[in-house]
Amino acid sequence: MPQAVSVESLERHCLSRFLRCALWVLLGSLSPQLQAAEDVPAAAPSLTFEEHIRPILKAHCWQCHGAEAEIKANLDVRLRRTLAAGGDTGPALTPGNRDESLLYQYLASGEMPPGDKKLAPDQIEQIGRWIDAGAPTRRPEPASADGLSQITEEDREFWSYQPPLPVPVPEVSDPAWRGHPIDRFLEARRESADLHAVAPASATALARRLYFDLWGLPPTPQQSGALAADASPRAYSALVDQLLASPRFGERFARHWLDIVRYGESFTLRGLILRDAWRYRDYVIESFNADRPYDQFLREQIAGDLLPAVRLEDRRRQLVATAFWAFGNANLEEQDKRQLDMDVVDEQLDVFGKALLGQTIGCARCHDHKFDPIPTRDYYALAGILSSTQRLEHANVSDWVEVPLPLSSDEESAFVRQEATLAELAARVQAKKVEVDQLALAAGASVGDSLAASALPGIVIDERDAKQVGAWTPSTSVKPYIGAGYLHDGDQGKGEKTLTFAPQLAADGRYEVRLAYSPGDNRSDRVPVTVFSADGEKSTFIDMQRPPPIERRFVSLGEYRFEAAGQSFVLVANVGTHGHVTADAVQFLPQSEVSTSPAAKPDEAASAASRQLAQRQSELKLLEKELKDRRAAAPQRPTALSIVERKEIADAPIHLRGSVHTLGATVPRGFLQVVAHAPLSPLPANQSGRLELANWVASRDNPLTARVFVNRVWHWLFGQGLVRTVDNFGTTGELPSHPKLLDHLAIYFVEHDWSVKQLVRYIVLSKSYQLSTATTDANLTADPENRLCWRANRKRLEAECLRDAMLAISGELDLASGGNTLRPSVANDYGYVHDDSRRSVYVPVLRNSLPELFEVFDFPDPSLVVGARTTSTVAPQALFLLNHPFVRKRAQAAAVRLLGAQLADDQARIGHAFQQSLGRAASAAELPIAQETVAAASQSPAVAERAWADLYQLLFASVEFRYSNW
Repeated sequence: MPQAVSVESLERHCLSRFLRCALWVLLGSLSPQLQAAEDVPAAAPSLTFEEHIRPILKAHCWQCHGAEAEIKANLDVRLRRTLAAGGDTGPALTPGNRDESLLYQYLASGEMPPGDKKLAPDQIEQIGRWIDAGAPTRRPEPASADGLSQITEEDREFWSYQPPLPVPVPEVSDPAWRGHPIDRFLEARRESADLHAVAPASATALARRLYFDLWGLPPTPQQSGALAADASPRAYSALVDQLLASPRFGERFARHWLDIVRYGESFTLRGLILRDAWRYRDYVIESFNADRPYDQFLREQIAGDLLPAVRLEDRRRQLVATAFWAFGNANLEEQDKRQLDMDVVDEQLDVFGKALLGQTIGCARCHDHKFDPIPTRDYYALAGILSSTQRLEHANVSDWVEVPLPLSSDEESAFVRQEATLAELAARVQAKKVEVDQLALAAGASVGDSLAASALPGIVIDERDAKQVGAWTPSTSVKPYIGAGYLHDGDQGKGEKTLTFAPQLAADGRYEVRLAYSPGDNRSDRVPVTVFSADGEKSTFIDMQRPPPIERRFVSLGEYRFEAAGQSFVLVANVGTHGHVTADAVQFLPQSEVSTSPAAKPDEAASAASRQLAQRQSELKLLEKELKDRRAAAPQRPTALSIVERKEIADAPIHLRGSVHTLGATVPRGFLQVVAHAPLSPLPANQSGRLELANWVASRDNPLTARVFVNRVWHWLFGQGLVRTVDNFGTTGELPSHPKLLDHLAIYFVEHDWSVKQLVRYIVLSKSYQLSTATTDANLTADPENRLCWRANRKRLEAECLRDAMLAISGELDLASGGNTLRPSVANDYGYVHDDSRRSVYVPVLRNSLPELFEVFDFPDPSLVVGARTTSTVAPQALFLLNHPFVRKRAQAAAVRLLGAQLADDQARIGHAFQQSLGRAASAAELPIAQETVAAASQSPAVAERAWADLYQLLFASVEFRYSNW
């Protein structure tokens, strides 16, 4: 275990870097009550160069006057000593007098730094105060500025890099708050600030809050009424246990997690669909429902494929979990594959750092992190691990890695039998193709290797006379052919190449049009050929894998009418083809010459072969259809979106300024040094190091992992985290409002076997969670942002909760769990229609086609880590609820359901609608409005449905409906 430090030491050093000092300046402007709070230091620490000044200069000045470029004006700002020595314009520092210090003069005037990297006024003032104080350093400076990017004990003293500390639960004076440890931590802070918590929420309001927080669904009037009838602590605790035991809990908390890991089921470019992504979504839901320990949950996602497994279902789960690494949006068409691989690694490190550790690791790709103790070498130590892990299979358009999921012996036997059946049928199809090809040869006249175009009847346009678009390749590899050879597209430039065969017709008339091509196994089986004639254009597809049936040279494209002065040509294209496209010649045969064509006068053997050919072709079509149908109906071997170890494991070189083409020193694979409180062992040479990375992240000794997650849970339940920057526990993030409580929760979480359900239960059983949203003037003045938790925050429902709530109230919500919800026939995600009634967590997250409700109500960008969603208030939200067909249909269905219920009268129906939608009865002011809305309901059933639908839509459009606690 790393050595613990005292609480006093933690608080003494928690503001040690310049940004923490800047936050202290900000705190100094707050009310006296908050300044006196338990966890805030009583006085700002003295300013030193290492802690407070160098980070500012590093962020704004080092690029020109530090380690990252040639030092301009001979001024090196990396050490206090070199500042005093100065540069071309003299000493930059006069200790004790800011006004005589060139450093302060240039910064205060705005002359430096150039561009948009100006310092903030409080930063300039901080530098001025440091100079006036004599420009002190914390310790003697090194002889050289080299090596300043190394991690020091000073860096590790930042609060989030220190291990969580067990501290006594504080005593409080109010007996009502002496029960739950969470309440004692919060009440102690409130007492020190002379703040008083508001009253508890009503039972119905609390039921609505709890159901939305743990299920993401509104309680029914019966469920709200049950808690109102018995609001005792025992009944409330029993309700919490009931909600945690439901499958709805996993669906709710899984959606939170999917925000963090940028879960998406398609790529924006081309709209390519990740058809196995849903397995990871179901894995996350199942993990929360099973209360899988969070450390195991992380290990499976980071290195599930490398973990041992005894049971088959464990192995499947572990493989599916590794899709964590695979959801990043990428440009699969990038032709610089080294760049693509590194962009993938960069995206993976960004997600890994923010989601699991609350660290902005990606900022160190091109240079040392400007603010946090994450040097570039740490970035590439981690990058080496992920570079030794394969996510993509490269081609012109790269593909993602999919791995087969293991099967039971019975399942494997069934698949073997199925594959044998399909293989036998495929062999019969192939044999029939050979028979058809042989008959096609017998049905034609004997031909030589080549034939001059002039020797053929009609008008023949050889390939050399065709108009070419794109680069076509001449060839004589396959015989026979007409003229000097034929052309092929090289199986490249699909959609970019065409050949136009245009005859010079002497007279109007009807012509049979024939295409000569070179067949072969590597040819396209679906080549688009279009004939332009006097009657318009007609397209057909030619299978160039089969020999041409006429004289082994031609295939007939049909008979057409042409006008000598009109459009007459044949267009061969390679758009949409797979395999080589060939073209040899096009023959325009006048109708009068068709009967005299050699192909029209076969000998007796050829005639018999032709009859057999027709029969065999019919048999082949039936066999091909049977094979196609059986393949379509046969279950597919299950696969998972995943990653695999590369065959070659290697450390990564530093990419100078982030360029994959400018490489520096190679860095051994490893982890973040600032979190390593003991020397790290070298990673195995024959593995990527992901397994060791997983164990490092999920270790009880890692000071970040538990803190970051319990803070996320607090954010999900309270509406804001104890650290509000939930994805950033670095120096640019906010300080925790209650650092001791955060540590208490982290320790509780780990000691309770990393149980998410235990943690949630622990938090929601606190009295602080159960407070109302009421306000008082005194509290608002002292703590307007409710950082001391004296009331419950109003939390707007996420887009998914809004959708699910309307579906639940209308009676249309489909509560089926799991499974693939993507329509199988969809090739890409453009224009996808979301029309099912499953819970929103099962709605496909297609990056180009999200449901409109999601887009209007701040659904997170599925390509980014989003630990805290944006909550906007814009006009389109109200317009959507008032006008969108989705909302109106739900209101109509709710009205039909209400009218079918056994309720005494309209008064009872109004009360039921309000309880369903808002979790409370209608107020005295609202009741007359509701009665007026449904006043015409007695006229007819149709009018009644419309009137009650209007009431439901008014409720759906209300501001209160959009909040879980109003």
